[in-house]
Amino acid sequence: MNVLAAAAAFPAAAAVIWVTLRSRLARRVVAAPTGERWHTTLTPSLGGVGIFAGLLGGVALAVSVHAVRSSAELWGVVGGCALLFAAGLADDLFTFPPLAKLGAQFGAAAIVLATSEKHVHLVSNQVVATAILLVWLVGMTNAFNLLDNMDGLAATLAAIAAGYFAIDAATQHPNRLVLVVGLAVAFACVGFLPFNLRPGKPAAIFMGDSGSQVLGFALAALGVSSSWKAASATVATLLLPIFILAVPILDTTLVTVVRLLEGRSIAQGGLDHTSHRLVYAGLSEKRAVILLGVISAALGGTSLAYTAVDDWRVTLLGVLVTFALLVQFASFLADYEKGPPALQDGRLRRLVIHRRRFVEVLVDFALVTASFGIAYLLRVAGHGTVAQRHIFQVSVPVVLAARYLCFIPFGLYRGVSRYASARDAASVVAAVITSEVLAFAFIAATRSFDGFPRSVFVIDAFVCTFLVGGSRFWERAIVRGLGALHGRGERRRTLIVGAGRSGRSLVRELRETPGEHVVGFIDDDPGLRRRRIQGVAVLGDSGDVERVLQRTRPGLVFVTIPEAPRERLDLVVGACDRAGVNCRFVRRETDLEPSVVLGASAE
Repeated sequence: MNVLAAAAAFPAAAAVIWVTLRSRLARRVVAAPTGERWHTTLTPSLGGVGIFAGLLGGVALAVSVHAVRSSAELWGVVGGCALLFAAGLADDLFTFPPLAKLGAQFGAAAIVLATSEKHVHLVSNQVVATAILLVWLVGMTNAFNLLDNMDGLAATLAAIAAGYFAIDAATQHPNRLVLVVGLAVAFACVGFLPFNLRPGKPAAIFMGDSGSQVLGFALAALGVSSSWKAASATVATLLLPIFILAVPILDTTLVTVVRLLEGRSIAQGGLDHTSHRLVYAGLSEKRAVILLGVISAALGGTSLAYTAVDDWRVTLLGVLVTFALLVQFASFLADYEKGPPALQDGRLRRLVIHRRRFVEVLVDFALVTASFGIAYLLRVAGHGTVAQRHIFQVSVPVVLAARYLCFIPFGLYRGVSRYASARDAASVVAAVITSEVLAFAFIAATRSFDGFPRSVFVIDAFVCTFLVGGSRFWERAIVRGLGALHGRGERRRTLIVGAGRSGRSLVRELRETPGEHVVGFIDDDPGLRRRRIQGVAVLGDSGDVERVLQRTRPGLVFVTIPEAPRERLDLVVGACDRAGVNCRFVRRETDLEPSVVLGASAE
């Protein structure tokens, strides 16, 4: 009965869209070709009318046949969608300013929260929970608003997500409201797709803001009403909505970071979304939509599996692998900058897993988990009380999330371990302390410690710093140790002139070369005098070359600043001639024409 009632959303959406396309309004409310989408003709943008009509029709029929109970919570979700449908339609007609759209989104979120019947078990502190849910509802609304950038994309992902919420409501967390609304959203999207995703033809209609905002908000509300209101919230239930909606979250995060770095407005449209980057990588638009749909379906399926297994350790391990793969996918997408959709041969050109980074993410998971476990066992007698074990289980994913959120911006995944330096050590310390503070603050604001020792977080910070720092420096120690064992008396002593980027890069390369030993730098920057760079001391400037040569007795001098003034270079070369030391110039050039490297035959 639920399925049959909610399925009315399909013919309702399709019929309303068919009628709308033949109305005068469809010729007035159109999307002109811009730099935000690849369509080349005027296209009606009233598909949201059909989507909302389908949603409303499916829910109304389900209520009339008593497939779902009429309640304030149900009509609160529908009312929030109605507000955003009206605001989106007005925006499609007249173009609202961003603040007006944001005000409508917060208004819709307030309606849902005000009509909610159950206590939200996301966190125990209801003030913090309400703030989180407001951000979730408004954030997902905007995520789908941004995601509506390619024919069929937003509706396909919304149908998949709504279907998974309905499956969860029918199997794991019985909830008639989520089941009916989820099915109505899914069938409304299915009714819209034939008019928007047409093989070999351009879209006949776009959903517009009146459709994308309704879909994003409805799915966010389903996440709130499903697992986040379960009486016994677990790691799996808390992650369920996030995994089901992971692709829109990833797309919004990627676009936000890129636009902020480029100094562009987040609200401004553009061809820099996940779907566009897949086309730049070689997929056709239709195949890009299919790939993202498959990824979304796979993530939703794994999230339901975690809920069914209901083992927090299995969930954490699965989340780790998923997170590592999503980081790889985001890194791959970030390599494809905004550009024309050329060479669309339907094949993905390159999707390579960065093995070192993937291994580092896995190793960090083990180290962070072990560190918190060690800190817990050091402060708690035996295995602790039931309440203490519960706080430990809740804290582990929070600590892991805080670690990863800090490790990425602090650059712990940018470098190579064998080149780790004092700056990398400082980054490890800063990242661990910052993440520890964030994790403790979140847990303190959302949970009662119930006898759980707060000093566990202090001990964890020390242990984690030691373990993560050791993981970053072990390779460097091994490389240096092997180099020291490789004929210490036979190593060639090398002096480098120029402590800039080329000089530092050369130091790293020489350290990887058996039999090489860098004895020092020469640099004219007075701020570098007597400092150590990459562990190598700056021994003087170009005027001190003779003294430094006598003191260090190098077998070779590398000059990495060939563009320096001639008189400075003459000082270095003359001193080397008098000391009988070989002098070589190092010039690093990039972006050379093929003919420069391969000769005239390359032309």
